[in-house]
Amino acid sequence: MTTEQTGIILLNMGGPEKLEDVRPFLYNLFSDREIIRLGPFFMQKPLAWLISKRRAPKSMKTYEKIGGGSPLTAITLDQGRALEEALRKHGEYTVVSAMRYWHPDSDTALKKLTDRGITKIIALALYPHYSCATTGSSVMELKRAIKRSGKPLDLTVIESWPTQPDYIKTLAHNIQKAAALFAPDQPQVVYSAHSLPVSFIEEGDPYVDHIKDSIKSIEELTNLPGKLCFQSRSGPVEWLSPSTPDMLDSLAKEGCKNILMVPISFISDHVETLYEINMLYRDQARELGMRLEASDSLNCNPTFIQGLKKLILASDEQ
Repeated sequence: MTTEQTGIILLNMGGPEKLEDVRPFLYNLFSDREIIRLGPFFMQKPLAWLISKRRAPKSMKTYEKIGGGSPLTAITLDQGRALEEALRKHGEYTVVSAMRYWHPDSDTALKKLTDRGITKIIALALYPHYSCATTGSSVMELKRAIKRSGKPLDLTVIESWPTQPDYIKTLAHNIQKAAALFAPDQPQVVYSAHSLPVSFIEEGDPYVDHIKDSIKSIEELTNLPGKLCFQSRSGPVEWLSPSTPDMLDSLAKEGCKNILMVPISFISDHVETLYEINMLYRDQARELGMRLEASDSLNCNPTFIQGLKKLILASDEQ
């Protein structure tokens, strides 16, 4: 048991919590040159302003359908509280959250820790599969915030954990639970991950390899073979394929009747699970003569939280 105070920062994307947050959230997202380059450097923010203004009305309609905002930040804060409780008997840990494109941001998270005299920090990316667009961008922003703070902080980063046993166990359990809804039939498992531009993978991003590592580990527990596809693409570049809508079309043509969709790269409910999977793709499947059910998101599942705890303790022992 450690007596030194350790700060844990959970890194996540964040999301608009109410409709008036949508446009500024999109502006923050499109201002990030680490994931999308909008012309020369000096044009990034003006173009981000124009794009966010144009896209906000459509995005607001989507968020209206899931209650007027994203629950992602609230779930992340709940995960932080659950993790802090799980760590209580192992030492002095304080858990805070840092959202890449919304509040609380990295500066706020760091201030909470440094105000308590904490100088040892473990940043845990809540993206199981590393990508420069998610973990990479969040870590870069955290390091910039540390520099801005002017404080000598000891930072350790947990960048990816695609085969963490409790993470895999929770996913496998949720899949088996959802598969039971189709009994006595066996559904086709479809793993849907957030898409990325193909150029990222060509430049060495391990995101797809990490996802495939997760799927391999899950299938060893479920014995249910699955197919991988990618959702949430936007913009005129080549994206990872097949897209989730294309996958559904292909399965319908093959005569498939039952789809069990697994949100493989999302650990918390967000617009991609609540709207895209549970509304958009469910409706598409129904129109194609198929039944689609989704496995639960991980959110604050106790087994999953134990997995996060083990990641922290293993990192803290190094």
